[in-house]
Amino acid sequence: MDKKYCCYCGLYCENCAVKVKVEPASKILYEEMKKAGFEDIIQFIPNGDTFWSFLKSMAVEGACISCRDGSGNPGCKVRSCAKEKDVEMCALCESYPCELFTRYFEGYPILQHDNAVLREQGMDAWSKLQDERRARGFTYAENN
Repeated sequence: MDKKYCCYCGLYCENCAVKVKVEPASKILYEEMKKAGFEDIIQFIPNGDTFWSFLKSMAVEGACISCRDGSGNPGCKVRSCAKEKDVEMCALCESYPCELFTRYFEGYPILQHDNAVLREQGMDAWSKLQDERRARGFTYAENN
């Protein structure tokens, strides 16, 4: 497990549908479009340059690097709070769960369980859970 993909809120970026499904699909689309010659004609398609730049960036550099390294919502209150309190992950904060998690639990019901594992059993158990999910092709979009 790469800890840089551990979000402050308790989500694991490597189990995000963008990383698991969209990013690999973007690589295929980019390569197929390059083979078909789109790189040479993309400027003639409305907003083609913007699209091509976005697709190339996603295919080559990846869609997201994690909230720890600057991806995600720059105004995320959970991230700001965790950084301010200097906690590795919110579940380890003495104030957890706080009002900032109401929306997260609605959008990611599995997060409450995962953060309980982290809080009660520690980082090794949480990491093992995330790695097992990743090995099965789990994504939050389909399994929350």
